[in-house]
Amino acid sequence: MGNLDTHSARYAERTAGMTASEIRALFAVASRPEVVSLAGGMPNLAALPLDSLSEEVARLIAEQGQSALQYGSAHGVPELREQICEIMALEGISGQPDDVMVTVGSQMALDLVTRIFCDPGDVVLAEGPSYVGAMGAFSTYQADVVHVAMDEHGLQPDALRSAIEELHGQGRTIKFLYTIPNFHNPAGVTLAEQRRPEILEICSRHGIMVLEDNPYGLLGFEGQTYSSLRSLDPDNVVYLGSFSKTFASGLRVGWVLAPHAVREKLVLAAESATLCPPTLNQMIVSRYLSTHDWLGQIKSFREQYRERRDAMLSALEQHMPAGCDWTRPDGGFFVWFTAPEGVDTKAMLPRAVTQRVAYASGTGFYRDGLGTRQMRLSFCYPTPERIHEGVRRLANTLNEELDLLRTFGSGGGRELSGPQTPSPDTA
Repeated sequence: MGNLDTHSARYAERTAGMTASEIRALFAVASRPEVVSLAGGMPNLAALPLDSLSEEVARLIAEQGQSALQYGSAHGVPELREQICEIMALEGISGQPDDVMVTVGSQMALDLVTRIFCDPGDVVLAEGPSYVGAMGAFSTYQADVVHVAMDEHGLQPDALRSAIEELHGQGRTIKFLYTIPNFHNPAGVTLAEQRRPEILEICSRHGIMVLEDNPYGLLGFEGQTYSSLRSLDPDNVVYLGSFSKTFASGLRVGWVLAPHAVREKLVLAAESATLCPPTLNQMIVSRYLSTHDWLGQIKSFREQYRERRDAMLSALEQHMPAGCDWTRPDGGFFVWFTAPEGVDTKAMLPRAVTQRVAYASGTGFYRDGLGTRQMRLSFCYPTPERIHEGVRRLANTLNEELDLLRTFGSGGGRELSGPQTPSPDTA
């Protein structure tokens, strides 16, 4: 049978391994109201003050429409960059507005950083598991992802040392360590504070930059914030932030804080990609920060997500069979779930959707074929009642899977054909 894509011979080599996210093909089904989706990392926006926000947006356009609807700078709106510095100060970061660049979500920042640092064949170190969107960006520029082991306290320093020594022994070039230290996506764990200086020292000693991705840092369920890696080593850490989890994901406003010379190259790269981020979206975020109690809003989000986290942990304890394990996050959006030996969560996913529940299977968060027994469960969007029902349905599916395994045995896991690109179901 012939290739239906007449352009297949024209694509660049870098497209060869691009694949859709694990459940994109099932997302249309998973989005139906009768399906409880524990897959997507969508923030719960029900608590936003939409009435006052709509008034502020209308006022913004009436008063500053000629600027808000015009081209802007690739650097970003100056007032918003100043406000971003005030936000980062909550985590100990002393940043200057000139070293902040606004991006179209932190996904764009991931792409730009990889573009300016990685040549084909370079290595990016990343926690195992890691954010699927980051791995998609790294793969696009033909960088190889090497995972570093985690435990309940986050990235393991000894595992980082071993990975670096092994790669250097092979003559490989390591460009940076990509890490999500706070309320990790997908693992839900937080890097222990005592490990942070050690990890930074390891990277500095070996000449490896650190790319710190921190979209969840203000969403600790007890109001706790952790010292950012950037605050501990400003010269060797490039910091990524986002308003997608603490305000509105649909506006697609994020940022990168980088040493001045790095920021200059990022601006040039951004101009070639988007010319400039949407000025209106930036001004909406800036107006929100200046006219609303945004810290109070974040507190409200934390309370909602804590209630949902508690609902998920309670439901897992109540319904899941023996042999399962899961993380217990103290912030963020996600629980990382491990099924009993022999279960392939990717193969089980269509059967779960038939039972009207969806999740993100674990293989999508690894580059090396691991994760066949794992799944990411998101508690940020469904109500506590829906979470309980979704976990009950998932447990039923898992029990049926275990019955099949006891009867017929396991077919074993399968490696992915390539890295995955992000989508709303895996964000």
